[in-house]
Amino acid sequence: MAYRNPAPTVDLIIEMCDRPHRPIVLIDRLNIPYGWALPGGFVDYGESVETAARREAKEATNLDVTLIEQFMVYSNPARDERQHTLSIVFIAIATGKPTAQDDAKSLAIVNPWEVPAALCFDHGKILEDYWQYRNYGHRPRLGSA
Repeated sequence: MAYRNPAPTVDLIIEMCDRPHRPIVLIDRLNIPYGWALPGGFVDYGESVETAARREAKEATNLDVTLIEQFMVYSNPARDERQHTLSIVFIAIATGKPTAQDDAKSLAIVNPWEVPAALCFDHGKILEDYWQYRNYGHRPRLGSA
């Protein structure tokens, strides 16, 4: 019997702490699915999720990030049209000038009121949960991610 398991991924909410209002970094994906997304990607075999998060941030934005906290895990089987994934989402901080790298064709530093309406995957839900947490201190209820 062949076992099928979800693929572990990481996503990062990178706060640019050297700018007013601590805007976040979004990437415009070079690969399918196309569109705006949080920086992130797959965890490599033998790699911790923390190491994967720092590596993916560097590969997508050329930023060296400091992980502040593990925010939530998002595991809805429909969150990625390519396959069943689960994402461990980190809040991170960085300073400097990010540049699009690897699978990012471009990037943007955005305030909450500037985020594109449609984001890839479930990143709109992730950011909605993040802003509730940042503004009101409320984490999403388990089962809603």
